[in-house]
Amino acid sequence: MTYLIKSLENEYLKEEVPEIRIGDIVRVHNRIVEGRNERIQVFQGTVIAMKGEGPAKAITVRKIGAHGVGVERIFRIHAPRVEKIEIVRHSKVRRAKLYFLRDRVGKKARLKQLRR
Repeated sequence: MTYLIKSLENEYLKEEVPEIRIGDIVRVHNRIVEGRNERIQVFQGTVIAMKGEGPAKAITVRKIGAHGVGVERIFRIHAPRVEKIEIVRHSKVRRAKLYFLRDRVGKKARLKQLRR
């Protein structure tokens, strides 16, 4: 029974998924459907958490929006609505979850850039 479920799940996995890590600044291209219209909306921010595995693998992306208000969105990596994920840059982190960034604003919310 479990083998059958795993084989069904593997059909929906995307082949080309970048190696995303905590602290990366990513640009997520998400398909938005409004009535009959479809468009691609880009959400760029820092990956502060990763959860799940397989088709349920999700990332939490945080950005500082207008007027200094923090905005967080959770994206399922293998969801059909997620067109692509681009890694803009890597950051040096020492935590598995970066929830402490929620309390920080401005320059204090910056992470050290990792050179590659």
